[in-house]
Amino acid sequence: MKIWWKSRKKEEETYITAEEQERMWHVFLDVQRSQMEWERAHLLFQEATGQDQIDYAIYMLEAAERKYQMNLKQAKQLNLDGARMQYMEQKRENG
Repeated sequence: MKIWWKSRKKEEETYITAEEQERMWHVFLDVQRSQMEWERAHLLFQEATGQDQIDYAIYMLEAAERKYQMNLKQAKQLNLDGARMQYMEQKRENG
């Protein structure tokens, strides 16, 4: 089954396979998860009190930032549009 997909960069209509759509969903969800991990790491850093906690929080924050950047880069390569993906996710959930 092929699904219609309009590319933002080239302004051309293309059709993607179900496998390609599934890959896009995985990347979209990876971006969302890594963003939440980064936010949690940021909170951990803000709440750290001792030197060991601060060092650990910095390590976690840097790792979360790198993971988030990698996922964003992957999403950009697939020309994902976050707003469109969220709309499609809501549509998918509501049936």
